[in-house]
Amino acid sequence: MSVHEIYYKDGAKMMRPVLTEAEYRHIRNTQEQQSVVAAVRQGNEQLKTRLVQMNYSCLPNEDGSLKGTRRMSNSVGMDIDHVEKEAMQELRERILQKKEELGLLMLEMSARAQGYHLAFRRHEELTQEENLQWASKLLGVKFDKGAKDITRVFFSTTAQPDDLIYLSDELFKNEGTNTEGKNEGNTDETDGTDEKANTKENDSCSQKENASCFVKPTERIRYIVRGVMKEKGLLESDFLDEGGRHTTVKILLGGVTQLLNMKEVNGMLQELMPEHWSDANIQQLVSDFYKNYTKPNQRLFKYQEGLFTESRRLEQGAETEGEQGDDDENAEKDGFEVLPVRRLPQGVKESVEAVGAHMAMPMMMTVCPCIGALATGVTLDVHGQKRGLNQISYIVGDFASGKGSLDDVVEAWMGEMIGLAKMYQEQEMEWRRKMKAAKNKKEQPEEPHLPVRWLTLNNTVANLAERLANTEGKHAFSFTPEADTVAQKWKSSMCDFSVMLRQSYDGSRYDREARSADAVNVHIEHLLWNVVMCGTPDALYRVVPNYTDGFQSRVAVARMPDNTFTALEEKPHVLTERLRDRIVQVAHLLPLMQGEVVLPKLEARGREWLERIRMETMMNDDKVKARQRFRVCVTAQRMTCCLMLCKVCEMLIQKHTLGGAETQLKQQPALWKEMLLKTQTPQMLGLYDVIADTLMENALYFFRERIENAFMSGEYGGGLQRQVRAKNDSIYDRLDVQFTLDQAVQHCVAVKGAGVTRNGVRQMLKNWKKQGLIVQTEFSQYRKVK
Repeated sequence: MSVHEIYYKDGAKMMRPVLTEAEYRHIRNTQEQQSVVAAVRQGNEQLKTRLVQMNYSCLPNEDGSLKGTRRMSNSVGMDIDHVEKEAMQELRERILQKKEELGLLMLEMSARAQGYHLAFRRHEELTQEENLQWASKLLGVKFDKGAKDITRVFFSTTAQPDDLIYLSDELFKNEGTNTEGKNEGNTDETDGTDEKANTKENDSCSQKENASCFVKPTERIRYIVRGVMKEKGLLESDFLDEGGRHTTVKILLGGVTQLLNMKEVNGMLQELMPEHWSDANIQQLVSDFYKNYTKPNQRLFKYQEGLFTESRRLEQGAETEGEQGDDDENAEKDGFEVLPVRRLPQGVKESVEAVGAHMAMPMMMTVCPCIGALATGVTLDVHGQKRGLNQISYIVGDFASGKGSLDDVVEAWMGEMIGLAKMYQEQEMEWRRKMKAAKNKKEQPEEPHLPVRWLTLNNTVANLAERLANTEGKHAFSFTPEADTVAQKWKSSMCDFSVMLRQSYDGSRYDREARSADAVNVHIEHLLWNVVMCGTPDALYRVVPNYTDGFQSRVAVARMPDNTFTALEEKPHVLTERLRDRIVQVAHLLPLMQGEVVLPKLEARGREWLERIRMETMMNDDKVKARQRFRVCVTAQRMTCCLMLCKVCEMLIQKHTLGGAETQLKQQPALWKEMLLKTQTPQMLGLYDVIADTLMENALYFFRERIENAFMSGEYGGGLQRQVRAKNDSIYDRLDVQFTLDQAVQHCVAVKGAGVTRNGVRQMLKNWKKQGLIVQTEFSQYRKVK
């Protein structure tokens, strides 16, 4: 079977294979496609040519062109047009009833909603027209005789259920035939060469050393590029525009360099801009982009790929209120290395739906501190240390990047806490009124010490400290959509702010004393305070100005997706009442969970991740990343535990309803612990890796150079001069299997700069030897073991 998308090259129709159902739905359901279909159905017929065009009946010529091809595929495209309105539903049901006998592969509504297009299995003993006649007789309907040749293309509609009525994955097996048939309506001749003759580039690519070496685009590569282009608002025509071509390529590279290697990108550019991809300026731009980039992170690629898939699924309206995630059997089978929204637990899933799947990770970094504060009675054992689910997050995004869409979701999660805070504030206002009225009286009203837990950051150190002392041993929570509030208000006391947040992350003791009797004196045994800040990158550096005191490594940083060139959505994501209600249900149950919990599988997963990063950084002598891993592991475990708690709430609500779930948690205080252990599925454990890798990537992205400079500073105590390095610059990998001390010094200088000393290299080799990475064969000579 086959399906090909049609595109134009120098005015000629070309064919590009569509290899998966996910890609097929994505092509049909872009914002532009939906808008054009709507316009055509409202009578704007001239826009029809802007619709996506598909062919189901043939394979392309050797050069990828459509015209004159005689190579039939194993499927047949059929056009049933001009159907009476009252007969449409009956015909649709008839086609679906006979889908097995017909060998139906695809059924869609036509662009003008006056007929249907369908694809079915080809009978190879019949010609194209005979296949159409056979299907016509089976269905009892006339086919469009003007669309009987194999090169006929069909204007596609959307992937919405009313448009794409039926779709079989068999359509994407792409089992083309070498059969040459008479192509009615076309007289151009071709030699009928098989499509495989077009796949020699990869074989010779490894022998080339110039910039033209590329990997022929696979469906995976196209899939990533299409998703990035959609996110950036790019069109294929942008790559051919003389004035904006360079800028367009730069925008694309900004989105794919972490997901594809340079050969894959060069291959894709050749397809997008066949006559310009080898331009020296374009090649230099690609080379410069990859010069200092790390190799693609496969976990983040899978995560990003999952977001593209999930975005399409949500746009198609596939999510239903009663839909549940995969069962444990499927979870064990396929793991969880992407972030499909439908598999997220209740509350978190709805939070992501409210902002769009493209913002899944920033949203998770926002709601996990909310969950941790609500589940204030839960203590998690990480590496033998029992701490609350204490978290500090910073959501980085340029102005107008959509950070404001997080506000409503946070308010939904923390609604009960906000309501109590308002009540307490009203009581305080009443006390102030009484104080003012009784200022000259002998008896003064006693000042109330109320447990306000929703704390504004537009406050002084003393007031915050006093509030934090009155939370009755529970978590306080602060959220600010503008991090500059912190930077400006605390400018003269940023050290105090940093200390308070560092101690809140550890849940350690906090004391503040003053000599004056009227001054604030607090003694907090365990400071519990979760904080979420949103702001621009420059505000991040004003909030985190020091890179050696440990504050930076305690902050979980998430990046908003780049929406600079994204088209305005016709139906923007919003927090509906249904979504809000499901979030509130989970938020209501979380405070009922009390006690310590050990999650052995999550702990083991964290240790595996730590060891992987340790080995990677040791081979590269990357001390910055090696040190970041410790707190990244802890934060990722706490966040994953938050998601597991939501999963427990979801299971209880599904089984007992909200009221019943509340009763169960009150009557069986240990029930949630038993259920939590069962949530350690491969899906959740795989999600830990995604969170940990993302936290590490963002920490290094924003802070690596500043950390390097801080540790190199004479004020800190000095150290070897070090440079920002990528994984591909691993000193260990650069060395031969057999090497000498002098060779190790040489490669260290190449990677780390002229500040390298022989003693420093000897210490590095000593670490390698201790780890079992190398053995010493003779004096100053070594051999790799792994």
